[in-house]
Amino acid sequence: MTSTPHRPTPPNIPGGPVRNRRDTGQDGWIRQYHPPRGGGPVLVCCPHAGGSAVAYHSLSAALSATTEVLITQYPGRQDRLLEPPVESIAEMADSVVAALTPWRHRPIALFGHSMGSVLAYEIALRLERLWPGNPPIGVIGSGRSAPSVRHDRGLHLLGDEGIVATMADLAGTPTALLDDKDLLAVVIPAMRSDFKAAETYQDTGGTRLDCPISAYCGESDVNVPAEGVLAWGEHTTAGFTSRFFPGGHFYIQSGEREVARAISRDVAAFTAARAAARKR
Repeated sequence: MTSTPHRPTPPNIPGGPVRNRRDTGQDGWIRQYHPPRGGGPVLVCCPHAGGSAVAYHSLSAALSATTEVLITQYPGRQDRLLEPPVESIAEMADSVVAALTPWRHRPIALFGHSMGSVLAYEIALRLERLWPGNPPIGVIGSGRSAPSVRHDRGLHLLGDEGIVATMADLAGTPTALLDDKDLLAVVIPAMRSDFKAAETYQDTGGTRLDCPISAYCGESDVNVPAEGVLAWGEHTTAGFTSRFFPGGHFYIQSGEREVARAISRDVAAFTAARAAARKR
């Protein structure tokens, strides 16, 4: 699958051409590329394994007219390159929740792709517990089976060549990066740590959110079976929808416009449902 031609920079590469970034939150965990245009909902985006905030810049641009978009930036990449990567979803979730404190009175939805989907779910669980007066309005999990489904392929145990081969198979990394040994030396440690975080993650069992969940997946993503996508519905006491898009694991790149429209519709539905619930 080819990536969108306007994608700013490959994941994990230090620096990048995006200059309108605003670093917010605690210890650099939150990035915001487009200033809010009003009092609409907040969407927190959690990147995939090996991903970085800048990879979601164009998605942020597409959503920014109606939504304040925040993107998590994991340690061990780009401007956080010198920080050790985090190998635990729980630790990531705790850090992001702390960084979201300035938005604690705003309606918050979460979107996560692949590893980021279970991170988004864990953040939402914490927000429901810690912010009972303003819990999240909804979660969109993308490119991964439900949290209750183990997803350990042993990727974090692979050698460097195996990590690179996996990156190539997933078709979300530019060929120029895969062919550059110097850049790979920067990327591989964070990628391996992210794989470990994703593969050692375990849902605590029987957890459910009280907000609606939408699950997205590429129609030809061989690593995410349809039953795994539908299992997301078991993690909510509210509404559930599933959407399948043309493409493989990185359908969010090749079909970004369609994905942005779907996210916009879902966030609007989450917002309307919360407003209706508060009128009862």
